[in-house]
Amino acid sequence: MAVLSKNWPSREGFTADVLGKLISRTILSPWKVLPLLALLQHTIKGREFIETRPTLLKILRALAALSLLNRINAWLDHRAINNGQKDHYDWNREVILLTGGSGGIGRHIAEMFGQRGIKVAILDITPPAAEPVLPSSVRYFECDITSPSAIKETAHAIRASFGKPTILINNAGILTGKTILGTTESTTRRMFDVNTLSHYWLAQEFLPDIIAANHGMIVTVASQAGYTVTPNMVDYSASKAAAIAFHEGLAAELVTRYDAGRVRSVLVTQGFTRTGLIGCLTPEDTWFNPLLYPESVAEGIVGQVLKGESGRVVVPGSAGYLCHRLRGYPLWIQHGLRCRLERLVRAE
Repeated sequence: MAVLSKNWPSREGFTADVLGKLISRTILSPWKVLPLLALLQHTIKGREFIETRPTLLKILRALAALSLLNRINAWLDHRAINNGQKDHYDWNREVILLTGGSGGIGRHIAEMFGQRGIKVAILDITPPAAEPVLPSSVRYFECDITSPSAIKETAHAIRASFGKPTILINNAGILTGKTILGTTESTTRRMFDVNTLSHYWLAQEFLPDIIAANHGMIVTVASQAGYTVTPNMVDYSASKAAAIAFHEGLAAELVTRYDAGRVRSVLVTQGFTRTGLIGCLTPEDTWFNPLLYPESVAEGIVGQVLKGESGRVVVPGSAGYLCHRLRGYPLWIQHGLRCRLERLVRAE
């Protein structure tokens, strides 16, 4: 069985994310800070050491408190979004439906699942490239996901050859890099059809079976652009913001309206990634906000799905942390950031 790649420090190099993970696993880890604090306070040599270093003791106590609060908050988050319920996934029987799986991030997702022998049905308007050869458990189904009738027709073929899909990954997306006045009606409508409305049509076709079994998962691949509306791609940002709202509303409806608390929901908000999607833009590639490799995003998605739990995949976490909190910033910071993004993400 293949395993997820463990690149160190990362494919993107030594970034803010790498530093953040290092801090999280050391000075903000209660399993490391608390034993050290106990040794310093409750052993003779420890007390002798900190007797002349009172500031160090204060720092360690503050780090211990912060690390505990972080872990408690993470536990509460996990329990809430999973509705306090556990479920079991048998990967020999699960069927994954993946949109936009012929290229980019989706292609890597299909390969990673396929290497584990997990069944994957790719829905795309173009077939995957012949090389490298996809694993035998991955099959391609031609489908226009913006058409409910095409989805219904393809669904019959998938159920007949694979069985009922239990995991839906809404990964397909398009981006044109046009200004509001520089785009056209057909382009804008197509943007929302693919990036947002297809999520509804696919859910309406496949979600009833998942709800009936009270088992399965819906993965919404949105974007950090859904939190930070960006000039030159306002339609894309708006369509991804709507996708985020779809995810949040669906997660609540599953437990409150359909009594399907074991059905999982995953939201993916990735930064700009080295795929054909950004061919019309010139995004930044910095220590704090690196330009991602598609494999890095795919590994995050696959890793979360294999947990069988609801959650969020945020890459890079450094920029994502700020993006998620943008609406709470003062207006002068919000507006300034959007104007700065126009210079960094400018269509060629």
